[in-house]
Amino acid sequence: MEDGFVTTKDGVKIYYKDWGAKDAQPIVFHHGWPLSADDWDAQMLFFFNKGYRVIAHDRRGHGRSTQASTGNDMDHYAADVAAVTEALDLKKAFHVGHSTGGGEVAAYIARHGAKRAAKGVLISAVPPLMLKTAGNPGGVPMEVFDGLRSALAANRAQFYVDLPTGPFFGFNRPGAKVSQGAINNWWRQGMMGGTVAHYDGIKAFSETDFTEDLKKIDIPVLVMHGEDDQIVPIDNAGRASVKLLKQGTLKTYPGFPHGMCTTEADTINADLLAFFKA
Repeated sequence: MEDGFVTTKDGVKIYYKDWGAKDAQPIVFHHGWPLSADDWDAQMLFFFNKGYRVIAHDRRGHGRSTQASTGNDMDHYAADVAAVTEALDLKKAFHVGHSTGGGEVAAYIARHGAKRAAKGVLISAVPPLMLKTAGNPGGVPMEVFDGLRSALAANRAQFYVDLPTGPFFGFNRPGAKVSQGAINNWWRQGMMGGTVAHYDGIKAFSETDFTEDLKKIDIPVLVMHGEDDQIVPIDNAGRASVKLLKQGTLKTYPGFPHGMCTTEADTINADLLAFFKA
């Protein structure tokens, strides 16, 4: 096992983990806002033990990467992924993205990864477009994202308790099995990142239109979405994305929350494995 850093063209150091044999099938994991590569622990351990090479990076401004005050947008996120995959010389990689990371996967494969990527997975992902607009009437109103920005600016530490305690993992639902450890780990990851990057990241995940990116992707893509996702509602996200993909497959999960990679890891891991082996 090893970890390291890749320096981008604009001088940002991107932290990555790289576990497993270098000649094994690579799987690259892309985390959600405002977390880090650590959010993939349950998946990376599982697939490492299955003989895969597993890689996960901290997005710029997140985790152990440089707390960049510039370039906190999807164009740079995708280019940063390209820098990592090229530095590690990854070929025929499977790219798995959760939430904002799903947008990053779509942008990377469409713009940089056609020759290096073999399959993609969008989990609880933000594409095609989160924001409600005249052309996207089913989207989330701007007031919601303005509220996130206000909460972050006012008291980020408390905001990063409230989000995982409530809707992110579905712990606000009756009968939910609450994990204090998952809440604490979410807070820990969030507070490692930079405030500017997280603030700007809200615009990146909410206002980026991935429609054309999705249309360009010509490799198999599995779209996985929880039907009780309170963060990225399924109808305007997963169900809309699969219609734009050339080789898209949609798998939905009744009752599963946004953070289902953590709360329902056994189910998600099994379905990922089946897709990778297909």
